[in-house]
Amino acid sequence: MTTRRFAAAIAAASLVVTGFVATSAHAAGKAQIGVILPDSASSARWETKDRPLLAAAFKAAGITYDIQNAQGDKAKFATIADGMLTEGVKVLILVNLDSPSAAAVEAKAKKQGVATIDYDRLTLKGSASYYVSFDNVGVGKLQGQGIVDCLKAKMVKSPRVVYLNGSPTDNNATLFKQGYASVVGPYLTSSKGTLVDDKSVAGWDNTLGGTIFEQQLTKAGGKLDAVVSANEGLGLAAVAVLKKNKLNGKVCVSGQDATADGLAAILTGDLSNTVYKPIAVEANAASSLAISLIKGSKAATNGSTNNGVSNVPSVLGTPIGINKSNVSKVVADGFQTRADICKIAGEAACKAAGL
Repeated sequence: MTTRRFAAAIAAASLVVTGFVATSAHAAGKAQIGVILPDSASSARWETKDRPLLAAAFKAAGITYDIQNAQGDKAKFATIADGMLTEGVKVLILVNLDSPSAAAVEAKAKKQGVATIDYDRLTLKGSASYYVSFDNVGVGKLQGQGIVDCLKAKMVKSPRVVYLNGSPTDNNATLFKQGYASVVGPYLTSSKGTLVDDKSVAGWDNTLGGTIFEQQLTKAGGKLDAVVSANEGLGLAAVAVLKKNKLNGKVCVSGQDATADGLAAILTGDLSNTVYKPIAVEANAASSLAISLIKGSKAATNGSTNNGVSNVPSVLGTPIGINKSNVSKVVADGFQTRADICKIAGEAACKAAGL
């Protein structure tokens, strides 16, 4: 489905969201909607984008809400969920830390007649009423194509590549890898290249990711042409190691999330490519579904996704591949500002890229 058709599918229910809510937003009165975010370490998006967008949408609709962050702790995730269910929420929006713990929460919610929405990450063998995300295999394909394009541009023969995958407990990480491996794998075969190493990073921990990549670089004997990293946190951790070895800019490195740091690294040549997921589209779709459930109106979806036990009605957005040539797209959409990016990259790098 095209981005235009996707936008049309949710336009009737979508809300214009503006503003920023810096605190753990909890509207006056008992919350009708509860949101559990996963952490604030793996990506800046959860607190700087998703939280304020969701909060603004609920506030505009006059819906009471409670948004909390589990900070990577599954026990805390369960405790927050219990508190919200006790409080009497009618809808729970969850970004899971892993499928088993989230599935347990969804089962408990279902027994109490509370609808659940899997947000960004699908809960395998769960019982969510809806799933809102992006085409995550498509995200991986864009990452992989960006790496292949970079290797071709550098005219690398028989490239040596490593995979720096996301958390093995996150189904999205599995889908990202499925996508990029489907592009990079055949290219390595046709170019007689080598997949030097293939490692996952528990909990999307960027510090651990840097350590693992350092080991991968050692295994490669310091001779590496590309790092297929699952998001910008891991990609920038790899870049830090490459800088220590004076290899940054010489090695293709992928990312995801279109953060100011990641886009700046693309402009300076440290990252080769990333993936932009318009989070406002995702947040609007999730908030619209939740509000529809509260108000008893029909919710708009554009597909379904199998979670291992059932087909979950879904709203899936279209990701956008980003390299130095189209960083301006992210700025034009208002997702990041030129000032924030150029403060990191430097004015010269921004002007050279036409930003």
